[in-house]
Amino acid sequence: MPCLDDGDNSRRGLPSVLELRRVPLWSLGPLRSVRKVKVISFLLGLTLTFLIMASYILTWDKKGLMLTLSPFHLRTIVNPSSTLSHNLSSTKDYANIKLLVKCITSKLEFSPRKLPLLKDVINTDSHLFSVIPRQFLPNIKSPCWYEELSGKTKVDPYSKNLYAVRSKSFRTVCDYLRKHFQEHLYHSDDNKQYRLRCLPYFYIIGQPKCGTTDLFHRLLLHPEVKFTTMKEPHWWTRKRFGIIHLKDGLLERFPVEDYLDLFELAAYHIQEGILGNTSGDHSQRHIITGEASASTMWDNQAWSYLYNYRADGEPPFLAQDFIHAVQPNAKIIVMLRDPVERLYSDYLYFNMANKSVEDFDLRVSESLQLFEACLAENSVRSCVYNTSLSNAMTVRLNLGLYIVFLLDWLTVFQRDQILVLQLEDYAANLRLTIHKVFDFLNVGPLSEQTEAALTKRPMFNTRRAADRSLGPMLPSTRDLLREFHQPFNHKLAIILNNKAFHWTET
Repeated sequence: MPCLDDGDNSRRGLPSVLELRRVPLWSLGPLRSVRKVKVISFLLGLTLTFLIMASYILTWDKKGLMLTLSPFHLRTIVNPSSTLSHNLSSTKDYANIKLLVKCITSKLEFSPRKLPLLKDVINTDSHLFSVIPRQFLPNIKSPCWYEELSGKTKVDPYSKNLYAVRSKSFRTVCDYLRKHFQEHLYHSDDNKQYRLRCLPYFYIIGQPKCGTTDLFHRLLLHPEVKFTTMKEPHWWTRKRFGIIHLKDGLLERFPVEDYLDLFELAAYHIQEGILGNTSGDHSQRHIITGEASASTMWDNQAWSYLYNYRADGEPPFLAQDFIHAVQPNAKIIVMLRDPVERLYSDYLYFNMANKSVEDFDLRVSESLQLFEACLAENSVRSCVYNTSLSNAMTVRLNLGLYIVFLLDWLTVFQRDQILVLQLEDYAANLRLTIHKVFDFLNVGPLSEQTEAALTKRPMFNTRRAADRSLGPMLPSTRDLLREFHQPFNHKLAIILNNKAFHWTET
């Protein structure tokens, strides 16, 4: 039964932003005397006009007209015959938002997801699990192991790295790594050569526009923390499937070896600690590796390329299933922000033209209609993960429904393995929050000079001046979004046992 109902049967199916109405032949009375060829030509032209109009509305101002199928071709979000209400034509209309919130509240007490079997996870990517061992080196904090060199690797281990192909800065890093590659090899008694390989000790997984970039750059100042040589490799969610940009569809897959190369500089430091040095300083053994991709928490859209959606509309595997399978002791850092402000910041950052508070207001209304349509016949989780719905919404509303993603991460990782931070706390008391991160990662204290440099440096990735000039969102937009997010935030505050995650006083 749909959660939402509207007595007006003339309003059914998807909202008008996705509606294509057929023009019946019998309605074209004046054309009956025209030759059959002209009738067909007229209908073809009319159909093309409707397709172009629908294409323009769907893609809004992103990349021109969608005259070709998107990589995630739009599937029907709900049954068109269901009776729904889609009257959120303006954020000043509060009747439907209250019904939507009531529907959300009734569906938020969902059962934990059923975890896939480990053998099924492994079977989806046998190469990944053949490269990464089940056990890592002892007496080292980071998950590292020795990999025997093959003949091809000895010549140039970075020649085909796809990150280097697409990143000039990483190509420069690879030039340095080549020069010092041989001196960092381990030589066994049987004349075999091995290189040290490492995975991340911890992951900063999201969310977008919640301060992950700033945290990344501050943690770089800690001598025990070594990140990937480029922020946001997006390997677990996109690159390993061959996704560079979602709009481009599947391209060449980035193998796990390319991802591991991003930790090669960190491995060099750790290797020095394993081999020891003349000063007897073995502090490199305590170096921890890290990775920061703001897509890791939420983005599982690649599965819509690889599998038909299940009956419940949810992806068969999530990124955390694979991370946990290869390193069950990983530490996870999540940064969250008032979802209302996050959405507005996301809109300003990722849209390049025609931005205004009125445009944001309209996009919010359209996206709420789409979410309402999906939720009428589907679970909250399936709507949050629904690729078609996500691509149809003109603002990324689903990314602020934090509780759904967090609960799914808690199905595979223990609560003490996940540190959830709030951007508002981070901005108000940076020193205290950073110390929470240090304690969580179990790294040593900084010198006074380094800590002063870490806490006093300006914020990264702040709002552009042109976007600041637009001012805050409309009060009516904010009120509507606050009401929509309230049940999600309430459940999040309960799970985290922290009333601050209600964001009622942001």
